[in-house]
Amino acid sequence: MKRPSQWWKPIISFIFGGLSCFLIFGFLYFLYDTSIENAFVYIGGNNPTSGITGEDKLIYFWIAAIPSMIFSPIGEEFLYRGVIHGSFVSEFGETKASVFDSLAFALTHIAHFGIIYTFGVWKFLPIPSVLWVVSMFFVSQVFFKCKLFSDSIWGAVAAHSGFNFVMMYCIFYLL
Repeated sequence: MKRPSQWWKPIISFIFGGLSCFLIFGFLYFLYDTSIENAFVYIGGNNPTSGITGEDKLIYFWIAAIPSMIFSPIGEEFLYRGVIHGSFVSEFGETKASVFDSLAFALTHIAHFGIIYTFGVWKFLPIPSVLWVVSMFFVSQVFFKCKLFSDSIWGAVAAHSGFNFVMMYCIFYLL
């Protein structure tokens, strides 16, 4: 674990993480609008924020955004871009190791969306699930590139934090 090669690189990584979230949000919104097949809708709990307005919405946004920008990025990046990636680098090299850690990351995130519980029934949404897993693989590769870009796992943490920040923004303000 080391510091980024330059102080501004995690800031750029945060921006790239956020932009990748906007791309995925736009794609899923285009395909599924605000239906339950949109991962952002399901993850957001069918948009429980629709009844919250003004300053209260901003407060609840920050209550949701701050932990999602700290805990998941640190824990997941140290696991996926740290431990899992590091387990494969010596045998397969950086690029192939990133495929393995991205596959693990993407498949794990099916727990967030794909097998859903709605109206008292468990459902599997095959096509939305596949799109979500592919999206998570793509974003995982962005996180890996940010790790390389900053020469530190903190670049991946910053990118993941940016992704989660934008995800909360999309759930609170765009749905």
